[in-house]
Amino acid sequence: MGTQRNGFRKESFILSVDVGTTTIRCHVFDKEAKVRGSCSTKVDLLYPEEGLVEIEPEALWKSFITVAIGAVHDAGIQMRQIEALGFSTQRATFTTWDRRTGVPFHNFITWQDRRAADLVKSWNRSCTMKAIHGVTKVLYFLTRQKRYLAASLIVFSTQHVTFRRLGRELLFGTIDTWLLFKLTKGQVHATDFSNASATGVFDSYQMCWSEFFCSLFSVPLSIFPTVENTNHDFGSTDMSIFGESIPIRSAMADQQAAMFGECCFDVGSVKITMGTGTFMDINTGCKPHTSVAGLYPVVGWKIGAEVVYLAEGNAADTGTAIKWAQELDLFDDVKDTSDLAYSVEDSDGVCFVPSFSGLQAPLNDPRACASFMGLKPTTTKSHLVRAILESIVFRNKQLFDTMLRETRIPITKIRVDGGVSSNDFVVQLTADLFGRKVARPDHCEMSCLGAAFVAGLGVGFWKSKEELKKLQNTDRVFLPRGPLKDQEYSHLLQSWDRALRRSMNWYHQTT
Repeated sequence: MGTQRNGFRKESFILSVDVGTTTIRCHVFDKEAKVRGSCSTKVDLLYPEEGLVEIEPEALWKSFITVAIGAVHDAGIQMRQIEALGFSTQRATFTTWDRRTGVPFHNFITWQDRRAADLVKSWNRSCTMKAIHGVTKVLYFLTRQKRYLAASLIVFSTQHVTFRRLGRELLFGTIDTWLLFKLTKGQVHATDFSNASATGVFDSYQMCWSEFFCSLFSVPLSIFPTVENTNHDFGSTDMSIFGESIPIRSAMADQQAAMFGECCFDVGSVKITMGTGTFMDINTGCKPHTSVAGLYPVVGWKIGAEVVYLAEGNAADTGTAIKWAQELDLFDDVKDTSDLAYSVEDSDGVCFVPSFSGLQAPLNDPRACASFMGLKPTTTKSHLVRAILESIVFRNKQLFDTMLRETRIPITKIRVDGGVSSNDFVVQLTADLFGRKVARPDHCEMSCLGAAFVAGLGVGFWKSKEELKKLQNTDRVFLPRGPLKDQEYSHLLQSWDRALRRSMNWYHQTT
C-alpha cells in the first residue's frame, strides 16, 4: 500500500511505456514489479521508397496515449493511483518541429533508415575526416586522453542522426524528446543522457552536445534539447491528457532501459536484447570505452552524480529475419521455430546472412545484402529455419568475441531479453558458443521494466538498486553443453563468415 499523491491512502503503481521499433507497449507495475495491467499496439512503419523507414509523429503520439490509458484500464485501477510515469524509446529515430506551433516538419526518420548511406560513405572517405583522424591521433599521442583516440577512430554510420537532419529554424528531438514536448504541452524540450549519447552528435567524454560536430555540419546548438539526468523530474503530464497530472520521472533509451531492467548494475555484466535487432551491451563502469572495431560507447544512465557507461554492438535484423521467414510461410507460429530447428541435425550446409539493413560492427557495411547460401535439392523448410536461427547466434558470437577482445573486462553475468530470446534453440546455442551460462527472465520486455525502475526510484516507490535486484526473476538458466558444440560449429562458422563477406557491398554493385 502507498500514499497517493492527493492524500488518500490507496495502492499505487508505476506506469511505463516502451516505444519499440515494431510495438508500443505499456505496463502497470506494482511494488513487487509484477505486471498488473498491459496494453500494446503495432508501430505503423512507413516505407515511402526503398531504404527509407519512417513513422508519422501524430500517429505515434496517439498510440502512446492509447496504450497508457488501455493498460490502466486493464489493471482495473484509476489514473490517480499512478505514482509516476516512465518511458523508454527506440534510439536515433528523430524528427524536427516548429518551436512555436509544435507541428512536425517531417515524419520520424527511424534508426533503420538508409537514406544517408552514400553521404556517410563519402564523408568517411573525405579529406576532412582524414585530417580529423590525423590531428586527433597526434593529440592523443601528446595527451593520452582517450577522447582524442575515440575521435581518431570515429566513422559515421547511417544510424547516426548527423546526416539525416533538416536545416531549418526548428526544434530537434528523438522520440523521447517529442513525447516530453507533447506530454507537457510544449513546456519541456529535453532528453536524457542515455538517448543523447546514441545520436552520434553527443560527446560522451565531455557529457554535452558536441560543438565540434555541430560546427562541422553547420547545425546550430540551439535546436538541440537540454540533456538531463535519466531520473530527472521532467515535470508532469498536462491535465487534459489523462485527467490527472502524473509526474514524469524517467525518459530512457530502450537498450539502456533494458540493461537497467536486467539489473546489470555491475562492471562486466552483459545484456543481450534480441528484438527487431540484437543489441549487446556490457557495463564498463564510470568511463566510456574507446573501440577500434565499431563498438559504440553510450551512457547507460546518469542518476544523481553516478554515470554508468556501456559499450554496445548491434545487429539490425534479428526479429526482422524471423518475421520475414514467417511471411514466406516457412512456419505458422514463431513458437514453432525452435522445434523446427531441433527437428534436423544441422542446417544441411545452408548459411543465412541476416542483413536486410546492412551489417553493423565489426564489419560495418551498410550495403551488405541478406542472402541464403549453400542451398541444395535436399534443403527443407526446417533447414532454412535452422540456418536463420543459427545466423542470429553467429552474429551474437561475433559481437561477443569483439566485446571480449576490445574491452578486456571479465564477464560477471549474461542475461538475455527481447522477443527472440523466448526461442530456446537461440538461447541454448548462444550459451554453447559463448561457453558461458546465460540467464533469461520470466518475461522478456525489459525496457519497460527498466524505465519503471528508474521512475520508481525517483519517487521513492522503490528505495534502492539492492531492492530491485531482489525483485528480479529468472525463467531459466541455459548452461553450455561443452567444447564438443564449439568443435561441431567451427566449420559452419567459417562457412558463414565466407557468406557474410560475399554479401558485402552488394548494393554498390547493382545500383
